[in-house]
Amino acid sequence: MGELKKDHLITWGVSEEEEERAKVDIWKYIFGFVELAVVKCAIELGLADIIENHGRPMTLLELSSALGSSCVPQTLHRVMRFLASRGIFKEIITTTGDGDGDVQSTAICYSQTPLSLRLMTTGEKSMAAFILMEISQPMLAPWHGLSARVMAKGAPPFEAAHDGEDVWSYAEANPAHCLLIEEAMACDTRVAVSAIIDGCSDVFDGVSTLVDVGGGNGTALRMLVKACPWIRKGINFDLPHVVSAAEEFEGIKHVGGDMFDLVPKADAVFLKWVLHDWGDEECIRILKKCREAIPKDKGKVIIVEAVIGNKLDRQKEDDNKKNNYNLSNKLKDVGLALDMVMMAHTRTGKERTSEEWAFVLREAGFCRHILRPIAAVQSVIVAFPT
Repeated sequence: MGELKKDHLITWGVSEEEEERAKVDIWKYIFGFVELAVVKCAIELGLADIIENHGRPMTLLELSSALGSSCVPQTLHRVMRFLASRGIFKEIITTTGDGDGDVQSTAICYSQTPLSLRLMTTGEKSMAAFILMEISQPMLAPWHGLSARVMAKGAPPFEAAHDGEDVWSYAEANPAHCLLIEEAMACDTRVAVSAIIDGCSDVFDGVSTLVDVGGGNGTALRMLVKACPWIRKGINFDLPHVVSAAEEFEGIKHVGGDMFDLVPKADAVFLKWVLHDWGDEECIRILKKCREAIPKDKGKVIIVEAVIGNKLDRQKEDDNKKNNYNLSNKLKDVGLALDMVMMAHTRTGKERTSEEWAFVLREAGFCRHILRPIAAVQSVIVAFPT
């Protein structure tokens, strides 16, 4: 039997080392959901917030006491042990002693890490709302229909799981879920727009009016108007039920409407994580509306999206752009995961290669475009009508 197994490996060109690694890696898929579930638990309990507000590492008993009398310390210990093993929190051994230097006792304390800071419910680095959205029941249910999507059986997964409603109509009918989506998108916006401001704010040079198509609660425009004071007017454009809940901000006007019908006029159009929700035909329609909204001579459309298999000539980039490229390259698997999200959550959406972006831009009437890496999952694509 042993020889048969070895021959089988040879037939498929698999080394014994690869076979041994597979024995370990398969468990990542068997229990892959566990990490996400325990991280959700940490967010719901507010563990990162409690430690941050405490101002120093906390013992298990201190953390348990902060959670309240109903907290079970032994259960909390098991959760913290798991999270610390993943580097989400850090275990620190503290000692106490008498005045003569003799150790009296030791205790394990838990401290923050760069990962746990991203599990806080507030703060510039927080991604908690994004995690809670992705693990919410409405967003998890469609994943069970992915194989049916591949075989073109029935409705797209999200619609099949929600009585024919797509993600947008479901959000409109469920305000709590709509709010969660907006908060999740704001999480990514804080990361991506900060990266744009740090890495290529020059794409906004000469822009005095900017319309953010699909701008949600206005987070992106607030950041851009603040960072680029020459942008005198920002238009936050989204569906009426979305912008009706957006906060007022100086220099920004909230406008409700449908991007398939009309995009408000401005010097430039900004679209972040909008076009990947749609197939090529819809993308071209949206981009045509964007082209109609900008001046032919100096207008531009600034697109912030993942680019699958992004290959930039690093020799032509300065050091800052090389750093952006390096991080973008490390995040390339996120783009592939996002493509699966589009398959599960939308009817025609997908992530695109640079060639596929070039195709939709050309079909929408844009004569040229440039591609810029940033320190985020997305890249910046700037398209020009002339």
